[in-house]
Amino acid sequence: MSSSSADGNGNGGARRGGDSEGPSLTRRRTNNEIWPGPFLEDLVLQVAIDASRSLGRLAAAAALANVFQVCLSSSSYSSFCFVHVTLHFDPSDVDLPDELTCSCLTLSDTHLVCGFDDGTIRLFELATRQHVNTFLPQHGDRFGRFLRVVSGIVISHPRIIFSTLDGNIHMAIIDGQPLSRRAHIGNVLDDGALVDFTGCGRSWVGLYAGVPGHAFHIWDGNTEELVYLNASLTDPEAVMGWHMLTEFTETIGRVRMTSQESAVACTDSSYMILDLINQRLRVTCFDTNNEAFITVDNRGRAIVRRAGTLEEVYRFHTRHSNAIGCVNLGYALMCSVGVVRT
Repeated sequence: MSSSSADGNGNGGARRGGDSEGPSLTRRRTNNEIWPGPFLEDLVLQVAIDASRSLGRLAAAAALANVFQVCLSSSSYSSFCFVHVTLHFDPSDVDLPDELTCSCLTLSDTHLVCGFDDGTIRLFELATRQHVNTFLPQHGDRFGRFLRVVSGIVISHPRIIFSTLDGNIHMAIIDGQPLSRRAHIGNVLDDGALVDFTGCGRSWVGLYAGVPGHAFHIWDGNTEELVYLNASLTDPEAVMGWHMLTEFTETIGRVRMTSQESAVACTDSSYMILDLINQRLRVTCFDTNNEAFITVDNRGRAIVRRAGTLEEVYRFHTRHSNAIGCVNLGYALMCSVGVVRT
């Protein structure tokens, strides 16, 4: 990945992968030429080793994807075609050179979407390899150099949903306006850094690091409501999660969805499979007044919302899911296992 002013060596892959360099292929080859198998094996092995040593083992696959576009033959999986392509775009809207670093890539059948360190998303058409659109996030307060780095992208035609390290989730229309809409406002202090993000039209899944017990966040893709928050997968990497906001670090983890409505996440030391269907929250306690209502889910989380707009007013934990309670204009009262909280 390079801009029109870059050096054209194909750098800029997945997280921090934009700083790794692969071997240069200087001689143009015809479509019918086939490179020797041992040469390709040595090339791929060296790129993977370099990426692993400099950025961590999880970066190896991203570095390979950054160097080559691999096309599988429709007739035989043993036949490959390797093409090295430079994608161009106008970098005149970028304030700092560091913001041209590509931090995230996602493919669909028709488009390539690239996320950058300044939170910008650039859309390329695969058939023509042309830059067709740029989407800008809505930035809030910053207290870290890499707070606005794009950490994940979901293509759910005609929508593009993308996240940044600060926990913000934005939505744009592929053929729409450059300014995206913020679907979720992140809270770094409560949740940590949003290190990876994936999903489909029905569900979005975020992998966080920084706050114990907050590794997984799941949103309903239709209502954009948070429906699940739990898991300790990234607890050992909590400190590294905070460092991601201010300095270059190794990749903490990755999360991806399957077609079976499950999410698979991994770190250097462990992995977890989450059933998205069975992890949906259910309401165990409910009450309302003239202006608002309160719900308590099966994990003991109580949320007060305005009845007219569904805006969240306040939230707290009851510590137990088996609670009874009521609400008036000024107070919410919960009774759980003999303990009353207001």
